[in-house]
Amino acid sequence: MSRVTRTADLWHHYGRTRHATDRAVPGGFHWDWGQNSGPGAELLGDITGRRVGDLGAGAARHAAHLAVHHQPARITAIDASPAQHAMAGDLYGHLAPRLRLVHRDVPAYLQTSAGTYDVLYSVFGAVDFTEPRELLPAAASALRPGGRLVFATLAHHLGGAPAHSDVQHTEIGAKTPDGVAALMHRWVLQEHVWTKFLDEAGFTRITTEVLPGGPGPRAADTLLVTALRTGEQRTV
Repeated sequence: MSRVTRTADLWHHYGRTRHATDRAVPGGFHWDWGQNSGPGAELLGDITGRRVGDLGAGAARHAAHLAVHHQPARITAIDASPAQHAMAGDLYGHLAPRLRLVHRDVPAYLQTSAGTYDVLYSVFGAVDFTEPRELLPAAASALRPGGRLVFATLAHHLGGAPAHSDVQHTEIGAKTPDGVAALMHRWVLQEHVWTKFLDEAGFTRITTEVLPGGPGPRAADTLLVTALRTGEQRTV
C-alpha cells in the first residue's frame, strides 16, 4: 500500500451506499461498534439548551439525532473530510441553525473554541484517528469547566489483536478519492493509556466500560470512556 499526504481525503468512499439509500434522521443513538445495542444519548447528560460538539462527525447522523430529539442549543458536527462534510450537508443541512456543520481539522477547530462547549463526544470518530496527545488537550480547552467528554473507541483491533499498551498508532487500509490504496493511522489503546492521557490533559472522574461485540469476523468490543474537564486546565 502507498502512503499519502494528510491532504488526501481517505474518507471519500466511506458511507456512500448508505447515503444513497438512508436519508432519515436516526431514531436512536448508539455507542457500540454494531450500532444496535447498549446505552444511548443519556450518557451525554441532559443536553437541553447546551452546546454540544461531535468530533469526527462523518455524515452527522448522531448529531442529527441529537438536534431533532434532544433539543440542544446547538450541536456542531466537525469533520476534516470534504466528502463526509458534503454528505452531511446534503442529508441534514436543513436542520440548521440548531445543527451546524463545520469542515475543519478537529484539533485545530477546538483550539479556536476555548470554553465553548458543555459536551463533546466521538463515536469511532476523531478520537480514533487523531494523535491523542494532540486531540485530548484541545478537547479540554474547548470544554467549559465541568464539561463532559464521552467517546466510543475500539477495545481491541478488528480481528481480535489486543489494543496497544502505549501510545502507538496502527496503520489501516484506506483509498484515495481516485481509488489508490493508502494507509491511515488509527489509535487502538488500552484503558489505562486513555486514562493516563485524559488525566494529563486536564480531565477528572474518568470512567471506562467495555461493551461486548456480537458474532462475526468484523465484530469488536467497544471501549466507552467518560470524563469531566477539571476547573483548571493543566499545562501538558
